Amino acid sequence: MKNNLAKGLRYVILVAVLIFVTTQSYLHATIGGKDYASIHALCPYGALESLYSLLFSETFIKKIFSGTFVLLGLTLILALIFRRSFCGLICPFGTIQELFGKLGKKLFKKRFELSKKIDNPLRYLKYVVLFITVYYGWKTAELWMSPYDPWAAYGHAGEGLTSLIEEFPIGSILLIVTIIGSILYDRFFCKYLCPMGALYGIISKLSPGKITRNENTCVNCGLCTKNCPVNIKVSEMKTIKSAECLNCQSCILSCPMKDTLKFKFFGKGISPLAVIILVASIFFGGISITKMTNIYQTTPAPITSSTTLTPEEIKGYMTIQEAATALKMDIGELYKKLNIPTTVPKETKLKDVKNFVPDFEVEKARESLTK
Repeated sequence: MKNNLAKGLRYVILVAVLIFVTTQSYLHATIGGKDYASIHALCPYGALESLYSLLFSETFIKKIFSGTFVLLGLTLILALIFRRSFCGLICPFGTIQELFGKLGKKLFKKRFELSKKIDNPLRYLKYVVLFITVYYGWKTAELWMSPYDPWAAYGHAGEGLTSLIEEFPIGSILLIVTIIGSILYDRFFCKYLCPMGALYGIISKLSPGKITRNENTCVNCGLCTKNCPVNIKVSEMKTIKSAECLNCQSCILSCPMKDTLKFKFFGKGISPLAVIILVASIFFGGISITKMTNIYQTTPAPITSSTTLTPEEIKGYMTIQEAATALKMDIGELYKKLNIPTTVPKETKLKDVKNFVPDFEVEKARESLTK
């Protein structure tokens, strides 16, 4: 009974987070970033890319906010306590892979595995991705990985095919590869390409929490190994120390022998249901507390008379009036400088000015303002 509850709760959390992030990203892409967070703001990796700028320039890189750093901090805490539990119990991109994995299992009636000669070297690729993307992210003070990021491509799908091809050409291809790969192989992106998974894996090696197998009560049915999404040979190990382990609890929940597989923290066993509840409590509780204390922010602060922005910081979701206020510019002068007819309402978002002036582009508007 508890196992069924744990399985159900796990999927409720995974799907709920996926729906929330997808909705936010779609609304951000279609309505604007004033009230809805971007896929970058909701991904801990954005904070990792922005860490250098925060430490040495005391600024966030574009599209990253304080809430993004809260997410990074919480997921690192989870990795230290419950290993890669964020990957296995919360991550929305992991959920997408898992759902397509289930589709693949129905289609092919089995899951495929790469040979060890191919699989083992490929597992190290995500560490290379981690190093390269963090290096260039810190060097350029930008979301350098974005055009190559399949998760970013997914988050901007609401903008249409043209936008994906122009802004995320490699990311879109990798998204398709990830989906196809997930249909054939469990957690394809997680195993081979995810830089955050690489980081969490490194941190997880410091965790006192590990899944253990009681060899005396194990009946060697192999169900734990069969149900492991990252293909760890659980049935052949006494303690799961691998950095690949997502701590998704799937192996424990599939074991027919009570207490044969257990997640232990400092030697004390914790049930799968308790692990899931604790992980969710730390993650969502941390977000709630930082929201109440006004630390958690994933969207821009409202523009007021005290707001001062440079032309480069002007966004498409801002209205003409908001842009003028932020730039400390007379609104009439702004209309003139951007060649916008005064008949266009000042409440019009800059990205919607093209509905009145077909050749108007926000990027060109920024350039005009810097001259």
